[in-house]
This record gives sequence, structure tokens and C-alpha cells, in this order.
Amino acid sequence: MPTTPFQALRCPIDGSALTRHDKSWRCEAGHSYDVAREGYVHLLPVQNKRSKDPGDSKEMVAARRRFLHAGYYRPIAHALGQSLLCHGQSSMSCLDAGCGEGYYLRELQSMGVPLSILGLDISKWAVQAAAKLDKSSTWVVGSNANLPIVSASVDSVLCLFGFPVYTEFARVLKPGGLLLQVDTGEQHLRELREVIYPSLKPPRDSEPLVPEGFSLLEQSTVCFAIELESREAIADLLAMTPHLYRASQAGRENAAALERLSLSIDVRIKCLRRALD
Repeated sequence: MPTTPFQALRCPIDGSALTRHDKSWRCEAGHSYDVAREGYVHLLPVQNKRSKDPGDSKEMVAARRRFLHAGYYRPIAHALGQSLLCHGQSSMSCLDAGCGEGYYLRELQSMGVPLSILGLDISKWAVQAAAKLDKSSTWVVGSNANLPIVSASVDSVLCLFGFPVYTEFARVLKPGGLLLQVDTGEQHLRELREVIYPSLKPPRDSEPLVPEGFSLLEQSTVCFAIELESREAIADLLAMTPHLYRASQAGRENAAALERLSLSIDVRIKCLRRALD
């Protein structure tokens, strides 16, 4: 089944619905947002930015694209697809809140999950890369803190290794809609962390299992091992994680000296359903 673009966007300034007019989106108040030549629209007002160029840099996006394109995390995408097919509808609209360069949405499409797709990320470079690779979906620069999406218009939300804003997710989800959240487990990338840090911190206290306004349908663990067989692959992995900035110079040098690395992948997937009104 072909992918269709998501249309229920709203103005980030006044909250009214946006309508597509050829190469721009406009609201009734006259606010207009041009569609970039790559096919995405920028809906993050300057006053809502915390920096001049928020989110992942162009270099980080390129590293993530190379690493994910190599297929190392495909089992995670497969598990997501199975959850959507199990708990979703015959066709559904899907928001990837923090979509990066769109890898997981493209994988879901390849699995035959029928979707009307909206990919959103605060990084202009990530959304630009996603839009270049997929012209059939809607791609938006925006923030999870103020989603430029009409309320109760989305069947499912993905939040993968990102920053969940449950109040906004509950607002944009239809009653009974799905939230699939992916977070790292205790053993995730442990071997890399042992290389770049003098010692590993104890696990953080986990957040409440079920956020307000949602019920838990399913929780699963995806664990597997990968083998990185080049310095380039190790560098790409480090560049796409927060560890690049958290590690000391010595830690980064330790990682750069590695020629291969066996790694544990450990992620937790929560499938939540938004409460019925």
C-alpha cells in the first residue's frame, strides 16, 4: 500500500489549521510557510529556538545515515513494525517525533505498514536529509514541546531514543491512538561506554512506566549483538550518540584507536494507548 503525506498541520504561531497551497502552507490569519526545494517545511519559529541551529549537526546526521543504512539497527525497526501491525489499524497516520533522517519510517514502509506519514525533527539538517530520500511523506522542522499538528489527528506516534513530551503526544493523538516509545536498556552499547568512560554510572531511576493519559498495551526488550569492523563505523556510531559530547578527549581518542568492536544492543519498547475521551 503506498505511503501518503500527512496533511493535518497547524500554525506554530496561532495554532490554527494550515492548508497547502502549491509550495507553501498557510493559515487563515495569513501566516505562510514555504516548502523548501527538498520538500520539507520549517515550522519552528525563531522565538522557540534555544540556539541558532538546534538539534543534530549536518555531520551527525550524515554519520547516523551511514550507520543506519548499514542495517545495524534493523531488528529494532522490525520490532516496531510488528507492534504497529499488531496493535494498529488497517491504515493509520503516523508521527515520528524526532525522526532524524527518516530511517525508521522508511523501514516501516518497506515492511508494508500502511501509513500516512509525518516526520518531525528539530534539526533542519535531519529533516532535509529525510525529505531528499522520501518525497511521498510530509517532513517538518519542529519541536516536540509545541507540535505543529492539529489536535486528535494522529493514529500513532513514534518516539525513538528521543525526548517525549507526553502532554503534546496525548493532544495530537486520536482517542485510543498508539504511542511507541523506544529507550536504551542498561546494557546498550556497554562495550563502547567502557572504552570512553573511566567508569560506568549506575542506572538512572526509571521514569514512571505509564505516563498520565495512557495505558500500557505491551512492553518488550530487543537485545542482539553487532560487530563493527572498521574505524569508520565506530566513529559513525559515536558521532550519532550523546556520548560524543559526554566523553573526555582521552575517551574519544580511545574509541578512535579501535579497529573493530563487538557491541551489545539493548532497547526497551513500550506500546501505550491514549485514553479514550
